[in-house]
Amino acid sequence: MKSHCRIALIAAAGCLALPASYAATPSNTSSDTSEIKQQLSQLKAQISALETRLAQQEQEQAELTAQQAQLSTIRAAEQVENASKDGITVGGAIRTNYSHTSYSDGNKNRGGDFDFDIFRLNLHGSIGDVLLNAEIRFFDYMTAVKYAYVGYQFSEDWQVQAGITQVPFGNWPYNSHNYFFSTNYYLGLEDDYDLGILFKRQLSDNWQLDLAFFKNDELGGVDGYVGSRADRYSYDIVGARLDGDGVFDDPAQPLGEYNTFSGRFGYHLTQGELKTELGISALAGSLHNGQTKAGNYNAWALHSNSYFHNWNLQLQYSEYQYDIDGVERMAVGAYAFYDSIAAQATSATVNLAYSLPVEWGPVTGLQFYNNYGLVYDKSDNSRDTMMNVTGVSVAAGGFFTYFDLVHAKNQPFVGGSASGDSTETERRFNINIGYYF
Repeated sequence: MKSHCRIALIAAAGCLALPASYAATPSNTSSDTSEIKQQLSQLKAQISALETRLAQQEQEQAELTAQQAQLSTIRAAEQVENASKDGITVGGAIRTNYSHTSYSDGNKNRGGDFDFDIFRLNLHGSIGDVLLNAEIRFFDYMTAVKYAYVGYQFSEDWQVQAGITQVPFGNWPYNSHNYFFSTNYYLGLEDDYDLGILFKRQLSDNWQLDLAFFKNDELGGVDGYVGSRADRYSYDIVGARLDGDGVFDDPAQPLGEYNTFSGRFGYHLTQGELKTELGISALAGSLHNGQTKAGNYNAWALHSNSYFHNWNLQLQYSEYQYDIDGVERMAVGAYAFYDSIAAQATSATVNLAYSLPVEWGPVTGLQFYNNYGLVYDKSDNSRDTMMNVTGVSVAAGGFFTYFDLVHAKNQPFVGGSASGDSTETERRFNINIGYYF
């Protein structure tokens, strides 16, 4: 481009017209030659200035082109990044279960039973700024939604979730390490999910806060349109036990939770290698019989969750009360199964675990644990519920397996009821094998 412009400039210069009166005679040759040289010198200066200006324009154009290319690259990268963030990921698990029990003669005679446990699907991801999370579980005997909610991160610290979401209460997210959870789970005080809205302040400045309002339980309350109110993942109140009701009966007086407020506060401390969360939780709500308000309920807990190197220690003390005139026993439902609990009781749990990283072929981690729980001071004067689980969990690629030895009294799924009156300690050896994808 520069050579073409130079030729054009020289051609223009060559076309300069001499004065009409000019004549090449000896008398004026010297002065005319001097004038021509001066004009040529000026023309060269003009050409040099034009070339400099042209070079500057070319440099500016090159810089602009480079900036536009860089901007296009950045925008393309942002589009790829946003595309990778958006979308829903599908995962899940298939689990099978082996059990050998002391409370079933048939099971003992067969040397235990190996059964299908669950097939589950998990959906999680985001579309734009909206977070999506859901889990549905398929059993032989029922289908249940564990959770299903949308979320939004409306500030650096705060997130809101709406839908079927976890009730903030006690050690989070679990107050246990084993397959059977703790005794609190069967009271509706661990890993419980209801239908409402949850505000979560994520860990910042050493403290966390979760505040929630739940309109009713995950199945729509006392008059939800479901085939059975026991077909659910987490335990909830489904009725009042009247005189003559059996502990496992379908409740004659249906009830449902509604308008429940729940809050959980946790403060994190670090002292050397010891990390501890100290917390307090509380919830309060009402009970409805389908026609009118039937009573109130509340619960509170003190809890701690400590880590020291590979050790984890969980402690929790809880109290709950269902306040309904003349009722000392409540009906609960989960896993297509009805049970009973005292209308008022105290619970204490102590859980200790040790995590061991290993490299044994596909096995990458072991966790050894002992979880102990006791429910006492029951308002229905039934005997204490006790459960102790000693076990180990094994992580191997997509497989995760629990090996649990359970000893329990008056404990659901271990030969008893949470409102039972047995003095016998039952035993269950359990292996739960899960493939997660």
